[in-house]
Amino acid sequence: MPRIEHSGSLPDDFLKSLGFPTITVHETFSHFDFTKPGRRVLVIGPMGSGKTEFSARVWRDAAIAQKKSEVIGRLTSTGIVDRRKVFFVRSEIDGVRFLDYPADALAYRSGYIRCGDNIARIRDSFGLEQVLADHPDVGTFIIDEASFFDERIAYVVRNHSLERGILFIFPTLILNFRRDIFNSTARLMLDIATDVIPLTAYCEHQDCMKDAFYTYRYYQVDGQECPALYFDPLIIVGGDTHKDDPRIPNYCSRCDEHHYLPGKEYTFFHLKPLGEKAVRGDEKPLFEELKALKHQVDSSALYRNLLDRYGNRADVDIYMNSVKSGCLAEKALMYLFCEQNLIGEEMLIRMVFSLDLDIDYMTKVLSDNRRPISLQQPLLKIID
Repeated sequence: MPRIEHSGSLPDDFLKSLGFPTITVHETFSHFDFTKPGRRVLVIGPMGSGKTEFSARVWRDAAIAQKKSEVIGRLTSTGIVDRRKVFFVRSEIDGVRFLDYPADALAYRSGYIRCGDNIARIRDSFGLEQVLADHPDVGTFIIDEASFFDERIAYVVRNHSLERGILFIFPTLILNFRRDIFNSTARLMLDIATDVIPLTAYCEHQDCMKDAFYTYRYYQVDGQECPALYFDPLIIVGGDTHKDDPRIPNYCSRCDEHHYLPGKEYTFFHLKPLGEKAVRGDEKPLFEELKALKHQVDSSALYRNLLDRYGNRADVDIYMNSVKSGCLAEKALMYLFCEQNLIGEEMLIRMVFSLDLDIDYMTKVLSDNRRPISLQQPLLKIID
């Protein structure tokens, strides 16, 4: 049979002229290329899209490549660095998600592979530098959920890739449950990336089979789906199992239509202005709104805003379910403290005790979001 050379895709009429039927040809999923030095590969997509499973495939490909000859070794190496040697890095705060797996497991939804000594948990970019120093011949580092780390990690990665030819792979969320860029670290990871591999999942709504691009956060309360409000804490560390606790969220992948995100308008029309007013010395309106969120949510500005915005929609019930999740006042207060930096630690502590907020919940969430404080009973004036 003659060899056919072509540039780009073959036109349908040419294939028809050779007697081929009209079919759709997709790109194959190739084995990973370890020969190219210095790449920084983002593997992005919603929860459940297969980001970590992609990493497991890279790990298996590396095991095959390491059995090849020294000819291949020269192609995959830069100095003493060999990109066929793979090391897996995970965040310390993510450990609770994988309690049912071996300590050396690279775990994903449908299974896991064991990494032996080539796995570590780190707290920040300084921890990554130590791992890099301790394994000078490893040429591929898979860093899971890089957005959980400090911004400095982007430049640690860039420098080691450029100077030593190391390949970095980042299975990570770029968008958070709000469909915003996850944080400033995610923004910097996009800036330094050389390759992006986008993955999707089925929308996990029971009546939908569309592609899902977004991670959806919701709470399960009395058997009902309760979407997370926009001002829900950015990071809530937990396991991958389903929960029926109104304080602990569940996650799934959703399409545009079924990704519910109530409370965004309220956050900027009401909550943030109340925080700004409190900073200027008038704390009472914020206190009253938090009190309503804590004790009588249907009298809150949040409840009224949701009714005004969604009351005439067929899916109004799912949006109104959002107020059934737990700790609404705690979440609103922490949003103003952690993300908007509007209120200070002293005001936060006073309001916690004035409103009898959930100290255990707030202590954990503040720590997860790298704003730990000691919630001690203050010797301060309680708000009237």
